[in-house]
Amino acid sequence: MYHPLSLFVGLRYTRSRRRNHFISFISLISTLGIALGVVVLITVLSVMNGFHKEVRERILGMASHGDVQAVDGRMRDWQEAMSLAREHPRVRGAAPYIEGQAMLSHRREVTGAIVRGVDPAFESEVVDVAQHMVSGALSDLEAGKFRIILGRELANVLGVTVGDKVTVIVPQITVTVAGSMPRLKRFTVSGMFEVGMGEYDRGVAMVNIRDAALLQRLDDAVTGVRLRIDDVWKARQVSFELAEALEGRYRVLNWTDYHRNFFAALKMEKRMMGLLLFFIVVIAAFNIVSTLVMMVVDKQSDIAILKTFGASPGQVMRIFIVQGATLGAIGTLVGIAAGLALALNIESVVAAVEQLFGIQFIDPSIYYIAKLPSDVQATDVILVGVGSFLLSLLMTLAPAWRAYRTQPAEALRYE
Repeated sequence: MYHPLSLFVGLRYTRSRRRNHFISFISLISTLGIALGVVVLITVLSVMNGFHKEVRERILGMASHGDVQAVDGRMRDWQEAMSLAREHPRVRGAAPYIEGQAMLSHRREVTGAIVRGVDPAFESEVVDVAQHMVSGALSDLEAGKFRIILGRELANVLGVTVGDKVTVIVPQITVTVAGSMPRLKRFTVSGMFEVGMGEYDRGVAMVNIRDAALLQRLDDAVTGVRLRIDDVWKARQVSFELAEALEGRYRVLNWTDYHRNFFAALKMEKRMMGLLLFFIVVIAAFNIVSTLVMMVVDKQSDIAILKTFGASPGQVMRIFIVQGATLGAIGTLVGIAAGLALALNIESVVAAVEQLFGIQFIDPSIYYIAKLPSDVQATDVILVGVGSFLLSLLMTLAPAWRAYRTQPAEALRYE
């Protein structure tokens, strides 16, 4: 790309000691500014990736990757649907479920929640709720025992612990001689879970699927069949393929359908945060312009002499492009190295800062996490590095063009 003369002189200007120490200072500041911007970008994007991954895993700890539902809400031949779904090579587990809105009451406390009927024999194939049990076990939900497992926040709202009775009221009417009465049943709290997402810890309760069927008068029918897929990012594709295989008899959804807006908001947040933080690099790159402009003014006589000895304007222009690109490359590489080191060890760094200053950045009682998550993605690092270097290269064009237009006679007039 560069002529050997341009490359040699440009690199020499970069590492040579200058008579004007102010230019050297500005060069150092611009290089460090770019490095700092790259460090901040990589670290912040990695932490945001870590939070997004943490949220996604917690959501998928209670929500299945895929969901096969009957159009009318009553799937009577669910065994056949589950068998057909298991035949797909990417489906790793399947479990029937019954789900509906209900009111839960204990003494004077009343609150709404989603009551989910599950089969303990199959539920662990599709979700990781067993790993989030605070007390009790999923296997405690035996058919006919009318036991219930509550989210921890839901249990706190009702003021119940393991062994207490909870009345579950469903929005269905039973006609008796005394008049129309809502359907209700008393359940015994056998356990509690805590996922770390208010949507589930506050709003979900689980019972045995047969008990839920009796409560909702579904007989042998279920609401649908939940699926686990080997790759969560293939869930949408698998749902389309299953819909074709099931010949349109059932509605096939995936986890992105339930949380599309939420994850779209997270993605937009990451983009906007990255764009705003990139302005740190932009500001640092402007320092390269001032460095090269002062360098061109300082080297007017050198430029004139080079042109006098036969150097073309293009070669002179490339000298300062090489110098600016070198400053940008050094800043970018230093920033990437420091950014990766910080992002990969952010937990230890934060712990050290907390201990040193006696502060707490993350309160586990609020965020449900005790450490700062970080997920370094190669795509983000590459985009930040390439973007930073290209921006630095772009900033060299105006000063290099000024060197290109330097006239030897005018520059050497007073020499």
